[in-house]
Amino acid sequence: MNQTLPVVKMYSDFKSPYAALAFEPGLDLPEKYNVTVAWRPFQVRQRGAGERSTYSEYKYQYSFIDVRRWGRPRGMQFEPPIRIYDSAPALIGGLFAAKHGVLREYGCEVFRRFFIRDFEIDQADAVAGKLAELGLSADAFRDYLAGAGVADLEAARLESMGDKVFGAPFFTFDGEHFWGYDRMPLLERRMREKGYAKDAPGVIIPPKPIIRPDGTVYVRPVATA
Repeated sequence: MNQTLPVVKMYSDFKSPYAALAFEPGLDLPEKYNVTVAWRPFQVRQRGAGERSTYSEYKYQYSFIDVRRWGRPRGMQFEPPIRIYDSAPALIGGLFAAKHGVLREYGCEVFRRFFIRDFEIDQADAVAGKLAELGLSADAFRDYLAGAGVADLEAARLESMGDKVFGAPFFTFDGEHFWGYDRMPLLERRMREKGYAKDAPGVIIPPKPIIRPDGTVYVRPVATA
């Protein structure tokens, strides 16, 4: 049945804090809409502190102020990475996890630990260890990383070029593009307008409440139709 449902593609990079915010809500879209979600890896190219302009540096600093505001009600922590990372090993790990049905568990943990500076996304051993914690074979991952995983990541890169992806998180749906975590309400509005909501078309389904660490309850606002 899922083969007949429209597909929402979600492109992520494990070094993008906004992709971290969007990851679980993106995977949860089929709970509210008659769609499937296809996760795709995408490597965001970054510049080091010495390569950024003054304005780009301001933007970088602001982005972590911003994601902390978004993440705090969800109990998410964000610390800026202390160096530039090649996220390819972790992204290939995501492809491996997806093939074995544990993408959500893997992705949530990689995002969480990376942004508290407790995980090296460019280290194959760290990725293999995380996959082993999820019950997968570390040796099988290393074989995949050295062979088919590289080809799969390149295929995803070519696919992203066809989809005109330029950042993360990035969603495609029915020929439209939605860039950024804060565009997710617009994506959901479009799905409601097209009649894909699991209740009545155009009716907003309240999001799940989020329990803060202090025990209070937060409900993420959504856009109205």
